[in-house]
Amino acid sequence: MNTSSNFNNIQKAGTATKRMERDGANDSLWQAGVTAESPQRATTSASEIFDTLVVGAGITGLTTALLLQKEGRKCIVADAHSPGYGTTGGTTAHINTFADTTFAEVESDFGQEEARQFAQAIAESVALIHNLVETHRIDCDFEWKQAYVYAETDKETKQLDDLYQSALRAGVTAGPAPDAPAPLPFRKAVVFDKQAQFHPLKYILGLQKAFEDLGGVVVVNTLIDRIDSNDEYHTAYSGDREIRARSVVYATHIPPGGVNVLHFRNAPYRSYVIAATLKEDAYPDVLIYDMQDPYHYFRTHMIDGQKYLVAGGHDHKTGHGDPVQAFADLIDYTKKCYPVDEIATQWSAQYYVPADGLPYIGQLPGASGGIYTATGFNGNGMILGTVSAIVLSELILKGASPYEKLFDPGRVKPVAGFTEFVKENADVVGRFVGDRLGIEEIDSLAEITAGSGKIVEYDGQKVGIYRNESGEVTVIDPVCTHAGCIVQWNDSEKSWDCPCHGARFNCQGEVLTGPARNPLDRVEVAQVVNK
Repeated sequence: MNTSSNFNNIQKAGTATKRMERDGANDSLWQAGVTAESPQRATTSASEIFDTLVVGAGITGLTTALLLQKEGRKCIVADAHSPGYGTTGGTTAHINTFADTTFAEVESDFGQEEARQFAQAIAESVALIHNLVETHRIDCDFEWKQAYVYAETDKETKQLDDLYQSALRAGVTAGPAPDAPAPLPFRKAVVFDKQAQFHPLKYILGLQKAFEDLGGVVVVNTLIDRIDSNDEYHTAYSGDREIRARSVVYATHIPPGGVNVLHFRNAPYRSYVIAATLKEDAYPDVLIYDMQDPYHYFRTHMIDGQKYLVAGGHDHKTGHGDPVQAFADLIDYTKKCYPVDEIATQWSAQYYVPADGLPYIGQLPGASGGIYTATGFNGNGMILGTVSAIVLSELILKGASPYEKLFDPGRVKPVAGFTEFVKENADVVGRFVGDRLGIEEIDSLAEITAGSGKIVEYDGQKVGIYRNESGEVTVIDPVCTHAGCIVQWNDSEKSWDCPCHGARFNCQGEVLTGPARNPLDRVEVAQVVNK
């Protein structure tokens, strides 16, 4: 059976109406056969005042909007593209009661009670996801699973012991697993009960339907350019369009616009995923994680009757590593673990690592009152995006949340996160300076292959050149419109990626995701084109 062809056929079946899009050239497994839902109400009145405007239609935004709408609030969700376009559409959709930041790390940096609070917030998010699936009968392949974490070395075993013991202290159910179904020989393993998985796009489309059925409004292709505020409401502008609301939530993975303190407290990373078919039906029926750094993770998902192994890992900072090599390394590693028959598809997604390990959820620092944000989810966007919805809806509805102090975006921890903060921002400064000194000269466009891009020096000016499959050339100014760093070409997702704060642009320079609001400037260089 040619599974790549089968996957492509499923993809084509979804184009009869309108297929789900994402922020890269590669197709994720989740796009197969899933079509976008047209908003039930596409227009609003300029004089209409909503209770809450949610910017961003991923899991954070749609869950927040639904929780508020269920409580009688009048909400609108605006997305620059379409629901699930960003990281929600590229996740591997693991639902866990533990996180990338271990409870031991939270104990060390914040305290034991704060670790218990973190665990409780995560548990509430898992329960909420299941409740929404059941209440709204969302057909999203939700399944309860066990999760196994295994260690292969003495160092990893010590780290696993810390993870396990701190999880128990935080109230998380876990136990030793001497017979864990790990794909490689291991020294120790731990099992976590009551974990889960689902189809992320089907889930958020279910959230969208439930929200709109309650009178909520979703508008797409609506990039919020700026927000002005007065004592009564906030006015969001998207071109000539205005949306007024008494409160605003930025559920955009990282707050957009001018440089904010949160841009320096979060580092952007890319994570790589493949969907593969296996020989001999050797698919794991559990969630599996190793303890490498960065770690690998595996699970199984069935699409249109075909099982796929979903494998991820080989993360690196956005705009720093080689995406093509990262995929090759992930494929090689997966083949060591499982009898891979064929790679059906591959894709990558972006996430933000917070300086002190915990997400930032609450009032946006430096903004007017009533403007909220949620960011810094590490690799746990499904659970921490849902935690964010719980906290934000409580802040808006009640003015307080049991978790507001723990996740306060304005928190200042003299010790927690300081080393990481210095390291990540020293790297940003290096990118401001180093990339300007390391520009590669090019003598001919022939060095740029079709479907590829490159930063070059031309007539004393640094430019980014993209050549499409037909040989046509687009030339852009590679200075990121967010904070002035030099973007790098991502030859896998066919995008220009900023290594400083994670803004990403398509091959034409238009904004895909990240904090930038404006596209890269186009450069007219006839001489280059004519070479």
